[in-house]
Amino acid sequence: MSKMLSKLMFLSLAVTLLSSNAFADAASAGSAFGGLMPLIIIFVFFYFFLIRPQQKQRKEHQKMLDALKKDDKIITSGGLYATVVSVKGDVVEAKIAENVKVQIVKATITTVVTAPVNEVVTPEVIK
Repeated sequence: MSKMLSKLMFLSLAVTLLSSNAFADAASAGSAFGGLMPLIIIFVFFYFFLIRPQQKQRKEHQKMLDALKKDDKIITSGGLYATVVSVKGDVVEAKIAENVKVQIVKATITTVVTAPVNEVVTPEVIK
């Protein structure tokens, strides 16, 4: 949250400083570039701090989904822990309990659980 707040403060400071002094003469002289400069700065800011990181996250998530294989332990967006039985296109067949298999859309898988080899992960039963 504080990271986003500092980015917004930087953006407002940059727009204020650049639009008020440096481009005031150009804008008053009728230059279209001087009037568009704050908008260009805002677009560049949004691209580097919002759009580009989101694209990177999407690519990493897609790589993770493409690398799914049998016996991977996964967590879905609904919070379901499962073990992959098979991968068929955009659908994953997963085992959630003994003799219980479900089909899950790949896009809903959020995490592949990586546990140490000698540590057994057992789901907690809530009664």
